Amino acid sequence: MVKTIISTACVLALLIGGAIAETNYIRKQFDDFNQVLCVLYEKVDDEVAVESDVYAVQDFWLNKKKHLHAFIPHTEIKEIDLWLAESVTLVRDKEWEDAISKIEVLKELTEQIPKTFIISWENVL
Repeated sequence: MVKTIISTACVLALLIGGAIAETNYIRKQFDDFNQVLCVLYEKVDDEVAVESDVYAVQDFWLNKKKHLHAFIPHTEIKEIDLWLAESVTLVRDKEWEDAISKIEVLKELTEQIPKTFIISWENVL
């Protein structure tokens, strides 16, 4: 009986620790990506961004998403991929207003996606 309680407590502690580590990892990855997006946003807002700037952000995201596939749904990753791809074309064509709106959506996604992995009553129920 004592072994069972100790084993159960250990497993529960591992699960909670793993969940906290996962949440922190996901938050860190999206915070890093958000910082890169903020730099791109400023360049697009100043109308000095070039296609290679967006490609650099896209490469940064590709490196992040390699590891994120294990933690978050592929549909959310694909959504970011699509918004970034559209941003490349808009910056290349110098459609600044449309490009800024795409980047604003990307910034919002980087804030909202990690919230779905926070340990909270909303996400548990």
